[in-house]
Amino acid sequence: MNYVDGFVLAVPKKKLADYTKLAKKAGKIWMEYGALSYVECVADDVAAGKLTSFPRAVKLAPGEIVVFSYITYKSRKQRDEILAKVMADTRISKDFKSLPFDGKRMIYGGFKGLVEM
Repeated sequence: MNYVDGFVLAVPKKKLADYTKLAKKAGKIWMEYGALSYVECVADDVAAGKLTSFPRAVKLAPGEIVVFSYITYKSRKQRDEILAKVMADTRISKDFKSLPFDGKRMIYGGFKGLVEM
């Protein structure tokens, strides 16, 4: 069963093109190092809930949009190895210093597969 890193973040709509450019660059590098897939999704049907929701989770501000992304790997061990290589790669590490979104409001984590079909 695969291992998944998941991310939810708020991107200013005026910076969505910059985010897309960064995501395409990052995706190529992650895939080069062995990730099974790299997916970026922009909110389409995401309502602000009364108690919980993606917009509430990232403290969505006016002029921002929710982005959900995930990267899949064969295992946690492979994820850890790939992540170390990506973070050391100078083609992308410098871009992590000036992100086109507020990284403090990004939610992320690694997940073991439970059901896969």
